[in-house]
Amino acid sequence: MTRTLSTYSVAIQQIVAIARGVDMSAKVLILDEPTASLDAREVQMLFEVMRSLTAQGIAIILITHFLDQVYQISDRITVLRNGEKVGEHLTRDLPKRQLVSLMLGRDFEEIAATGEKPAAPAGSAPFVQAQGLARKGLLQPFDLNIAKGEVVGLAGLLGSGRTEAALLLFGIEHSDAGELVVNGQKVALKSPRDAIRHGFALCPEDRKVEGIIPELSVRENIILALQAKQGWFKFLPYAKQEQIAQEMIAALHIVTPDSNKPVSQLSGGNQQKVILARWLAAQPEFLILDEPTRGIDVGAHAEIINIIKRLCSEGLALLVISSELSEVVDYSNRIVVLRDRRKLTELTGDDVNETTVMHAIAEK
Repeated sequence: MTRTLSTYSVAIQQIVAIARGVDMSAKVLILDEPTASLDAREVQMLFEVMRSLTAQGIAIILITHFLDQVYQISDRITVLRNGEKVGEHLTRDLPKRQLVSLMLGRDFEEIAATGEKPAAPAGSAPFVQAQGLARKGLLQPFDLNIAKGEVVGLAGLLGSGRTEAALLLFGIEHSDAGELVVNGQKVALKSPRDAIRHGFALCPEDRKVEGIIPELSVRENIILALQAKQGWFKFLPYAKQEQIAQEMIAALHIVTPDSNKPVSQLSGGNQQKVILARWLAAQPEFLILDEPTRGIDVGAHAEIINIIKRLCSEGLALLVISSELSEVVDYSNRIVVLRDRRKLTELTGDDVNETTVMHAIAEK
């Protein structure tokens, strides 16, 4: 009870914020993305509280990008696009595809993710090998092999150790057991700088706190990793910065009037793409994506999924962490399942499906 709230996980911070709103005895409760950092069990707990409050006569406005949750909890759906109201329907009368079309102003088929899952590389030597990698209190001994041109998904409930694995692999946290082999050579990552030097990149879970630098422009955010990689005393000329920024804006379809716009003024999906652009500009060989589609709209979500598939087909090694099982199954060649900060199993081939992942998480 004496710890500061900032020392707790994002999920705990979210729950406390919700509790504070409920405790105010308000007549109208506005919840803005309240489930963004909650696991399935915590979401259901929140929904039980919401149903109890509405039964007491309290009106609740829920703002969320999770469409399944909208249909699970809401009575009525109001759709906004570009600051304007474009529709209002009873939930039971609005098919999900029609909702998506209203949100984006175009047909669902136009924004649906395209392309098949890239085929796993046959017989390729692993680019990254974690062998018994662990840290006491953080993650139990953990094995992982990833080849170039392969997407490995990390699945598990909140607190299962997914993000902790990413922090160890990127040198933010230091292992006290096991070893890491990169391109056939044993390495010791003492810091993220070491990881970057070996071709690693990490798009963090909380883009607003750990990803973007809101005071800087889109261009400045994009060139950060490349500038750090080549050294701060080898300053990138403005013309080169602008060239890189424009190339990334075009390649990732970042919606911004120009590269000098403050990144804080972009939408969540475009901020996520700016972070991804930052690392792609540094030309990594191994990319870790922690919840890359969390809190972004449906259109940006589909674009991010397509980018993941394209990067894989271009030979990048990817480790993707996501709470969305359907998403992980869609793009992963293999799925590593974690629970209680340990690796439960690794799924391949026909076992890469939602049912098998859920059974693995739930097994005793």
